[in-house]
Amino acid sequence: MEKLTIQEEEAMILIWQNAPCFIKEILTLYPEPKPPYTTIASVVKNLERKKYVKAKRIGNTYQYDPLIQESEYKRTFMSGVVNNYFENSYKEMVSFFAKEQKISTDDLKDIIDMIEKGKE
Repeated sequence: MEKLTIQEEEAMILIWQNAPCFIKEILTLYPEPKPPYTTIASVVKNLERKKYVKAKRIGNTYQYDPLIQESEYKRTFMSGVVNNYFENSYKEMVSFFAKEQKISTDDLKDIIDMIEKGKE
């Protein structure tokens, strides 16, 4: 799976949330100032080339559907982050965020509860 650029990720998130969708629909979801239609069309064409979306011709336009689930993308690239930046240790990653005060004690307790419930 090829890594997406920031622009591609932004468009892909909108596609995941609104699929199936057209370029015009995607464009309306962007905050102001909106990028030009041609920019979004180019970004979505790159997503199609990278096999993240498939296009279905409807009349004289195309409707786009994701080929890759959002959870699959997150899993693949989070694994890379953990491997590259945290010595392949999720414990190191959580510890980093705790030290940087990006995660609270309550959040950590919630995470522990989710892990324990997952074992049942």
